Amino acid sequence: MKKIIQLKNVSKSFDGETVLDCINLDIYDNEFLTLLGPSGCGKTTTLRLIGGFESPDEGDIIFMGERINDVPPHKRSVNTVFQKYALFPHLNVFENVAFPLRERKVTKDEIKQRVTEMLSLVALTGFEHRSVTRLSGGQQQRVAIARALINRPQVVLLDEPLGALDLKLRKDMQVELKKIQKATGITFIFVTHDQEEALSMSDTVVVMSEGRIQQIGTPIDVYNEPVNAFVADFIGESNIVDGVMLADRRVSFSGHVFDCVDSGFGANEAVDVVVRPEDVDIVPEEKGMLRGVVTSVTFMGVHYEIIVDIDGFKWMIQTTDFVDVDERCGLYIEPDAIHIMKKSEYSGMYGDYSSFSNELEGLSDAESEAGE
Repeated sequence: MKKIIQLKNVSKSFDGETVLDCINLDIYDNEFLTLLGPSGCGKTTTLRLIGGFESPDEGDIIFMGERINDVPPHKRSVNTVFQKYALFPHLNVFENVAFPLRERKVTKDEIKQRVTEMLSLVALTGFEHRSVTRLSGGQQQRVAIARALINRPQVVLLDEPLGALDLKLRKDMQVELKKIQKATGITFIFVTHDQEEALSMSDTVVVMSEGRIQQIGTPIDVYNEPVNAFVADFIGESNIVDGVMLADRRVSFSGHVFDCVDSGFGANEAVDVVVRPEDVDIVPEEKGMLRGVVTSVTFMGVHYEIIVDIDGFKWMIQTTDFVDVDERCGLYIEPDAIHIMKKSEYSGMYGDYSSFSNELEGLSDAESEAGE
């Protein structure tokens, strides 16, 4: 695949506060790339820089080999779909989609042909004369997407476009967006803070925190091979414990020595160990590599979410096997369920479900006091 956009050492500050700190990113033709991270991490600013709504303080934005730092939005082959769809309420569906073509003085016959094709692509055939104010949220979004695609841009930017939709509609639109992207071959750059959205839709996920890119990879890579505790915690649930790498494929944590599949660390190097909740088996206490007591059981529909206290560290396990609160149990962990990460600035900040429990207990106490 050919590179379509490059961000080279790009930094951006607002009111003296650094929002993007020297980021480098390559985006490819026909790629569905997602910028993922919590509020304030810099993902929307990155999108606005690519769209031309902001200019970088330092670094270069390269589009198809040319520097476009100061090129205005309307001169870039880029269109944007916002969370608030910005449709024209006085125009019907057909005219909303046709608007960019009329601005370019395209002939009536070509407008009719291209709008008809685009409405078919977004499953809105038959809605041509409907007022956009009478459409559902999902239908309005599809109009906005059709309007963004009608000019055949090389890149479409999507700034949390599913944020206003209910859960079922969001899931439906995730599938629709991916289909549309593949059908058109246009590069989509999508911004979200929703991990499931990023994992289910993207070819490439860019995980961001505090104005810096933490990891770039496929959804499977960033989930199974997180580079640090922030990524491991942000992409799904994770048990993250302190460990020591004794040798290649041998790690010690939580008072037990485990076989693992990682190598290349120094002998006796302190590391972070990640074990996903779905990769832990609950077994009878005497068969467990680790042993503890169940402090919480929550039924989640397809599985139970179980918190087990092991020497003061609370592990989360997701399993279809039921165990009761206060029951003693063992945990069994296969070598390929253990992922080793180097220590980072995020070490010790995530991965123990004690803090979650304490917050809930504190909330309960506050509610009790309010009721007295």
